[in-house]
Amino acid sequence: MKKYFADLHVHIGRTGNGAPVKITASRDLTVASILEECRSRKGIDLVGIIDAASPNVQEDLSVLIDRGLLQEAGGGGLRYRDSVTLIPGGEVETTDRVTGPEGLPRDRSAHCLCYFPDLEGLRKFTREISKPGRVKNPTLSSQKCNMPMGQVVELVHALGGTAIPAHAFTPHKGLYGSCVKSFRDIMSQAVWDMIPAVELGLSSDTYYADMISELADKTFVSNSDAHSLPKIGREYNVIKMEDPNYREFLMALRREKGRAVTANYGFDPKLGKYHRTFCEECGTTADAKPPVPACTTCGMKADGRKVVMGVLDRIYVIRDRDGTNRPGHRPSYHHQIPLQNLPGIGKKTLEKLLSSHTEMDVLHRLTAEEIAGSAGPPAAEIILLAREGRLEVSAGGGGHYGRVVGRKQ
Repeated sequence: MKKYFADLHVHIGRTGNGAPVKITASRDLTVASILEECRSRKGIDLVGIIDAASPNVQEDLSVLIDRGLLQEAGGGGLRYRDSVTLIPGGEVETTDRVTGPEGLPRDRSAHCLCYFPDLEGLRKFTREISKPGRVKNPTLSSQKCNMPMGQVVELVHALGGTAIPAHAFTPHKGLYGSCVKSFRDIMSQAVWDMIPAVELGLSSDTYYADMISELADKTFVSNSDAHSLPKIGREYNVIKMEDPNYREFLMALRREKGRAVTANYGFDPKLGKYHRTFCEECGTTADAKPPVPACTTCGMKADGRKVVMGVLDRIYVIRDRDGTNRPGHRPSYHHQIPLQNLPGIGKKTLEKLLSSHTEMDVLHRLTAEEIAGSAGPPAAEIILLAREGRLEVSAGGGGHYGRVVGRKQ
């Protein structure tokens, strides 16, 4: 078996003819540009395009197949130039009725990633969620679907796909971050068992998520949620499989027959936009011991608008373990700072590096001498410091990323 780099959450900004898909994503994010970026600059072997439930994106995929640039892979998925495997999928915003802290019912939404082995299953899924009373505009990405998450999971499973919660801990559309304290609040054990994995999101990591015991049997994945080409691969996974196809990918999520996610590479959670509670009223990011449910400066309580509860703070509210309790199957988690987030790695330096190497090569394979030869000794030094986890970062919150502030003492 081989190991492959995988980023399973990349958005489409526009179709090949310019029609919008993900409104907040870059126009440069098309199916063709994503595949070429993964092949030539990022070094990503397996990419999940999660706006492929849009009929317009499905048309783009069909055009690439007709041109011979994409081919159906044995075992599912689509192969691009015999180099990158595309796993097609859709991100939907589910709607569940839950009981709020005041004891009254309220609707809560969360994002769910739905993957399929082929276009046939994906088209069936699009037809189902486009029925009256569900998704109003299926040509756009991450549209509100008036279906509970459990019902979506069952539908995807029945159509031969698999579904996992997206960025599960973020305060905006995360299953745990903004919807429930436990899966039992919205679905049965039987439906929960259909879900093989959970996406951690940029402001969380393995160590935080393993404070929640009901996640012990789930595989964790770290993905970019890329809204622009440079963001592809800012978080990613190493997956051990026989071949890069859908069937092997699903076996890895289920940890079957030696297939597995063997490593997660993701942000230090402090770099994420929602790591700590943040008050927009007075611009304060919490730095007190978690959980911090209100602004420590003006006292305003977290309400999701002016004061957004951070991922770390939310996990401390809902956790049922005092500390991390990692199950034996849990892979290693590496705090990875993307090249474009490193101080001193500007646009010109990045272009020098990626003109002759992929980003995965730079982050994992090149020696200090090889990096210095392409981009100079200062760039080599900062990249090696990042590899070794020797950079200090400040915490982000409320939609503002954290940042690298220097080297650890």
